Amino acid sequence: MGGRGPAVEQVAREIYDEWAACDHFTMYEDVPDVLRALHASGLKIGLISNSHRCLSSFEVHFDLAGLFSVAVSSVEHGYLKPHRSIFEAALRGAGVEASEAVMVGDSLTHDVDGARRLGMRGVLVARSGPVEAPPGVPGIHSLRELPALL
Repeated sequence: MGGRGPAVEQVAREIYDEWAACDHFTMYEDVPDVLRALHASGLKIGLISNSHRCLSSFEVHFDLAGLFSVAVSSVEHGYLKPHRSIFEAALRGAGVEASEAVMVGDSLTHDVDGARRLGMRGVLVARSGPVEAPPGVPGIHSLRELPALL
């Protein structure tokens, strides 16, 4: 933001570190129950995040440990979504082919389009307002709508 010097660097580091802390965030109330139900049904669930947050800490903090077959963070992987390699890494980690996988995300560009370029299906989550998904991409307002699409 135009500043320089040690104080600016210190404040920037503090902001960066605080952004990584899970206790500053809340989870949508539908997410844990849907993830647990999908996991219990035998589906493999992966987590791909354009984040510098530790995904293991995220899983523990939100009581989701053990639900994910694979978790890939852009900071650890080296590329952000929609780069194909982050999706490929998740597919390899889960041991599934792109044609067997569905990417569920709230960004058409980063989540859905990135995954579809590899041959995955996509579901767009639009929690508020109209769902503006292209033809062939289901749009939902809540993860509770997801199991019916799988």
